[in-house]
Amino acid sequence: MRKLLSYITPKFISDSVQIYRDSGFKGLIKEKGWKFVFYFFMFYLIRDSIIYILIPYLIGKPIFNW
Repeated sequence: MRKLLSYITPKFISDSVQIYRDSGFKGLIKEKGWKFVFYFFMFYLIRDSIIYILIPYLIGKPIFNW
């Protein structure tokens, strides 16, 4: 399972997970900066918007004739 996750997880996230495990959130901010936190947030915001909003809308549109 871990090997599969290593292929799916983006490299910038897997590197940051190790930093977070070693030195916590403060260490992550010191090493990567607030810019990383912004990109991390935007990555998941866009991904989840596609998964939970756009795809169900596109599937439901022909069914309910919106």
